[in-house]
Amino acid sequence: MHPRWRRSNDRLVSLYIRLKVYLQPQITSIMMYCPPNITFSHIWVDHGISHCFLDTVSAVIYSTFLLIFGLGQWVMYRRYATPTDQYLQPKSMLFGIQVVLSLLMVVMVSLRFILQATVIGDHTIYGYMIIYFACNVVCWPLSLRLIFLERHYLLPTVPTRGHGIVLLVFWTLVLVGENLAFLNLRNEDWWFDLSTVTDKLEFSLFVLRYTCGVMLFILGLKAPGISTMRDYVNFGGTINNSEVEDDTQQPNASQGSTWRGAWKKIRTLFPFMWPKKSILLQLNVLLCLGLLVFGRVANVFVPIYYKKIVDGLGGSGGEPRFVWDYVLIYVALKFLQGSGSGLMGFINNIRSLLWISVQQYTSREVQIQLFSHLHNLSLRWHLGRKTGEVLRVMDRGTNSINTLLSYIIFNILPTVVDIVVAVVYFTAAFNYWFGIIVFVTMASYLAMTIAVTEWRTKYRRQMNLAENEQRTRGVDSLLNFETVKYYGAEEYEVNRYQESLLNYQIEEWKSSATLCFLNTIQNIVITGGMLAGSMLAAWMVAGGRGLTVGDYVLFATYIVQLYSPLHFFGTYYRMIQQNFVDMENMFDLLDEKKEVLDKEDAQALVVPQGKIEFKDVNFHYSPERPILKNVSFTVKPGQTLAIVGPTGSGKSTIMRLLFRFYDIVGGKIFIDDTDVQDFTQTSLRQAMGVVPQDTVLFNDTIFYNIHYGRVTATDQEVREAAQHADIHEKILTFPDQYDSKVGERGLKLSGGEKQRVAIARTILKNPAFILLDEATSALDTQTERNIQTALQRVCLDRTVVMVAHRLSTIIHADTIVVLRDGIIVERGRHEDLVSAGGEYCRMWQQQLEANNNASSSQAGNETQEGDPNPNPMVTQVEGNTVKV
Repeated sequence: MHPRWRRSNDRLVSLYIRLKVYLQPQITSIMMYCPPNITFSHIWVDHGISHCFLDTVSAVIYSTFLLIFGLGQWVMYRRYATPTDQYLQPKSMLFGIQVVLSLLMVVMVSLRFILQATVIGDHTIYGYMIIYFACNVVCWPLSLRLIFLERHYLLPTVPTRGHGIVLLVFWTLVLVGENLAFLNLRNEDWWFDLSTVTDKLEFSLFVLRYTCGVMLFILGLKAPGISTMRDYVNFGGTINNSEVEDDTQQPNASQGSTWRGAWKKIRTLFPFMWPKKSILLQLNVLLCLGLLVFGRVANVFVPIYYKKIVDGLGGSGGEPRFVWDYVLIYVALKFLQGSGSGLMGFINNIRSLLWISVQQYTSREVQIQLFSHLHNLSLRWHLGRKTGEVLRVMDRGTNSINTLLSYIIFNILPTVVDIVVAVVYFTAAFNYWFGIIVFVTMASYLAMTIAVTEWRTKYRRQMNLAENEQRTRGVDSLLNFETVKYYGAEEYEVNRYQESLLNYQIEEWKSSATLCFLNTIQNIVITGGMLAGSMLAAWMVAGGRGLTVGDYVLFATYIVQLYSPLHFFGTYYRMIQQNFVDMENMFDLLDEKKEVLDKEDAQALVVPQGKIEFKDVNFHYSPERPILKNVSFTVKPGQTLAIVGPTGSGKSTIMRLLFRFYDIVGGKIFIDDTDVQDFTQTSLRQAMGVVPQDTVLFNDTIFYNIHYGRVTATDQEVREAAQHADIHEKILTFPDQYDSKVGERGLKLSGGEKQRVAIARTILKNPAFILLDEATSALDTQTERNIQTALQRVCLDRTVVMVAHRLSTIIHADTIVVLRDGIIVERGRHEDLVSAGGEYCRMWQQQLEANNNASSSQAGNETQEGDPNPNPMVTQVEGNTVKV
């Protein structure tokens, strides 16, 4: 060989040897799947799970799940989905946050991989790191793709009510994987001691990942970017489904999770929960919370001292001894704790006693607030409401509030704390397998409970709707008792009620059947966990593997004590969810907007002068059907204005506008030259008295109904008002006189008696303005004459606005306004309008002819009795000239 070639060959061999020596450790380390001295089968290392095992298993589980089911969902969407209208897609900042969090998870995984190769640890990349990195880099973009698919596309079914099950399970698995890191609090290989730069970097990345995982899980339940059934219907969608029809009528009745808007509901209730008006009640709340913490401590020490007793009596293999001290402490703790669930213990009883006054405060404040809110709603809402349904909503909603706070603070929160304490205690005192068994059992139980309960919520809602319908039918039928009797419709009403009752019982059966299904699943999960833990403990005791008989007793006692409240956790969760469902309609009532509001600088109408002016007033109940069109008139103090016209011309609407039951859409209404909107509603209505056509009385005494006109009036003033209304003598003939009950809506009184009671109430109120809304149209002639006499006393020296069908009752009015289709067609005094031969004259002639025809059949009898004129209202009619 040529010497030059030999030298070159030697150099190549030398270079190869050097590279082999340098790269051999690198190649060896890269090929290693786990760090040195650790294998994949070494699960529990130094009081914790190894990084290699945990990162591999968690990443592979949730990424494999998403790849299999996520790709299947993607294929389904590509084959069958159709694009949704862009107007259906909710505009939500939370959706943007959801997308950013998903991208941030990819960024953090990539950053961690880079840091592991350059800064963290021994700067070596192991196989499990590549697996973890690859799984996350693949699954998170896929999850983001599924999010956009569910937002922009819709499968051929009704609109979704949130994210699909694939994404929800994926986010749950990710969160569970991050939570498993807490099992390694005592492992020095993990980062929780924060002693090095590596620990601080790893811990910072863990906190970010955990925060993002929790937020993605919460946002996944809320699904801010997914259109719901309500969005679809609101934007013109057509779905031939009765459930959707119910959804449009009851927005909260059938869509989404019950926990949607839960924070808003709790925030609405929070001012009522904290008794800010009473320092004593605030101390009660704090003391109850202190007792709650003390009870959690007692729960931990009860099984520990039970173990000490068993071991002291020879359970640990030693000489039995009299452990009287342990027995006394154990019995004292059981006295404080009570049963395993803490339902009968001294601590719980004291807490319940202290909590009664707080609960009553909350219930009282909510009911008063709701009752006041309903009274402040507009007349439009009250005309459209169903009394029976509203009463049921109030009753069910306030009852749910009584239990909601107690369930959350004193049942759900302690149960969660007990679970966390149990996992940590068994992991530290026994070994990690006990902690895993308890954690998996609890997680499975809670996941199953929440999933099945969310699924069966729709049946509870449907049952509530059916119950509302049943009660509404029953109340409406009983309120219209007379109408039912008039038409002999008793059997028809019973059949309708039976139909609604059967519908309710069908929905009730569905709700009860799904509850039985849930209880069975819970029993299977709890029994499986107890079997696994008990078998493991018995095996370790029998094999002498570090546990004594006392340890087995401790485990069995603790686990039974833990499972007992866990069993009730499902009940508490269901009850809380039911409470939220029951509260939904009540919150709908609280969310009803007030149409008529006082201005911030509104003044009180203290001393009314009595002037009323309408100036170009326009009003409508719905824009397509105007009621009043440019109506203008003036009533001076002490004068009487009469409003006549056909049915539907807007007469009664003017009365309602004077009371400001509605706000006008155009023009102005002045009282004493001041806009009515500048006065407070209370003072405005206090200055007005009304005698309606159909007087509705409270189901109370006659005295109460008259006294209602001015609740500060004395008994003598009430009786004087009754005398002026010409009903005092009649009341004295009743068995109980002024204490006589008037019945439901005053049905025990005749029409004339009810009108006199209304007049007496108005006299007692002593208003500056009198509004008479066809006060005598439903009465006979003789009763009308008597009522008119009483009305004249009421109207003396007051401004009067009266609506009448019988023109004979308004001939004395200073001004008569004739309305037709919301427009004033005539105005003037009676004689002038009759002489004009217009609309008013035509109405007058029609009533004269009707009265003459009605009187002609009795004219002979009345003449024989000495009445020369059968129609006392008219003495002579000559053409359009009428002499009265």
